[in-house]
Amino acid sequence: MLSPMAETLPTEETETHSEGSTQGNGAAAPAPEASEGEPTAEEAPEEEEASGPELGPGEAKSDDELADEAAALLFASPEPLGPGRLRTLLLKPDPARMKAILATLAERLEASPLPVRLCRIAGGWRLMTDPDHGEVLKRLQKDQKPERISAAALETLAIVAYRQPVTKAEIEAIRGVQAGAILRSLVDRGLARVTGRASLPGSPLQYGTTKEFLERFGLANLKDLPRDGELTES
Repeated sequence: MLSPMAETLPTEETETHSEGSTQGNGAAAPAPEASEGEPTAEEAPEEEEASGPELGPGEAKSDDELADEAAALLFASPEPLGPGRLRTLLLKPDPARMKAILATLAERLEASPLPVRLCRIAGGWRLMTDPDHGEVLKRLQKDQKPERISAAALETLAIVAYRQPVTKAEIEAIRGVQAGAILRSLVDRGLARVTGRASLPGSPLQYGTTKEFLERFGLANLKDLPRDGELTES
């Protein structure tokens, strides 16, 4: 980019008439020197415009319309819908609007007499019943066969949740008993999964929790896990 002083330089046609021109202090005006490594106007790259998010037909709808559609999608979905998935199903409104849309829906549900709330679960959003109606829901669950989890499995799952990624040997060192069968059971139930291998001799498998685990325990993410003083650092 040329120095601003270049604007005062004489053109080739007037150069012979301005050789004796001076600055206000009587000293001859020195010719400006180009900065080292500075590109000329022709060489300067054009500034690229940052491309925004892709927008779809959903952007033309009002927040209330999108909130209605979001409620229908969340009601019909068997699992929580993440922000990206929900935006795609709403035909790609501006991502910046999604927060306002979900806030509108949450406010409408709060003001409604219906015992339904918008909750953040497993990194997504889900419509759930109000906790105040837990007792009446237990009547419905009496007719359903509950899936029971043993105390040993629950303890193992807690270690996986708090220590992940964790190996079977590390779990056994904490519990003091074999954990292979229980780990396989937790994996079969979809509550635990293999996350990789540890950089240890033999490259043992490492375990962590799943999205199903977050859903079953009503957690938005692992940061919502309660702190447990019994699980001390090993």
